[in-house]
Amino acid sequence: MKLDVDYLLTTSDPVATEELFAEARRVRDEVYGRRVFMRGLIEITNHCKNNCLYCGIRRDARVQRYRLTQEQILACCQEGHRLGFRTFVLQGGEDGWYTDDMLCGIVEEIKRRFPDCAVTLSMGERGRDSFRRLREAGADRYLLRHETADSEHYGRLHPAEMSFDHRMQCLQDLRDLGFQVGAGFMVGSPHQTLETLKKDLQFIETFRPEMVGIGPFIPAAGTPFEHMPAGSVELTIRLLAIIRILHPHVLLPATSALGTMHPQGRERAVNAGANVVMPNLSPQDTRALYAIYNNKLSTGSEAAESAADIRARMKAIGYDVPTDRGDFVK
Repeated sequence: MKLDVDYLLTTSDPVATEELFAEARRVRDEVYGRRVFMRGLIEITNHCKNNCLYCGIRRDARVQRYRLTQEQILACCQEGHRLGFRTFVLQGGEDGWYTDDMLCGIVEEIKRRFPDCAVTLSMGERGRDSFRRLREAGADRYLLRHETADSEHYGRLHPAEMSFDHRMQCLQDLRDLGFQVGAGFMVGSPHQTLETLKKDLQFIETFRPEMVGIGPFIPAAGTPFEHMPAGSVELTIRLLAIIRILHPHVLLPATSALGTMHPQGRERAVNAGANVVMPNLSPQDTRALYAIYNNKLSTGSEAAESAADIRARMKAIGYDVPTDRGDFVK
């Protein structure tokens, strides 16, 4: 299928859209079959040194802060393993309290107790030596959204002390060190244009990250962007399909943001080429505190206790959820 990206990003033609989704499903099924992989998300800290203009846990946000101990993190993994999760995703703000020694110790202990599981980290920008130590400790994957492949746009989403070039260097360092690398962006973020979206697609096509996480922009209370309009669910789902066709082997999540904005958001994403879901394994009393945007799904079908419900929802649309690490297929 030849992609006319300009047309597909702007059309409202339902026939063209369904043809796009059908091709994305075909491409995905050819590589991964009709399997959707579950990752257990553990939000380990909402402390962050950065002041990104869009984020609800930015440095200046007036929120109740928390950090999980190693024992709490391991308890989440234990419950997740019992429920059939074989990938754990440790996510948090850029929190220096988690030193390299501490984070490496946590990774090593997870790998010791659960040797059949993959460990994914999503802890923001770190130095190359830090990334190297984490890889040597056993971390398999690292998620670091590039946010935008346009340097000027990046500067309009972040404070001056953050650097587009440094973000891109971090992604390259992760690739060089042997991580499976995740990138991604918000759809409908402030100041985004058709041209910046096309740059994102070009970046994904050339860098070819093993995972791409995209979701609609949702404003967060107390941020400079709190009154900006949310991104489009429809455009997000179309972009998922385009990314699947451009990069057939990519691991593509049906994100929580889609589930927040539409009750069938994840199912629609899977029917457009996505093949990963990331239920929340965090302790019940901290889920609402990781408020990176308004009304974030943190209970109900997004909670780990609802793993059986997620399996049932995927089965209802014709997909299997295996007990599997769900590694990238080369």
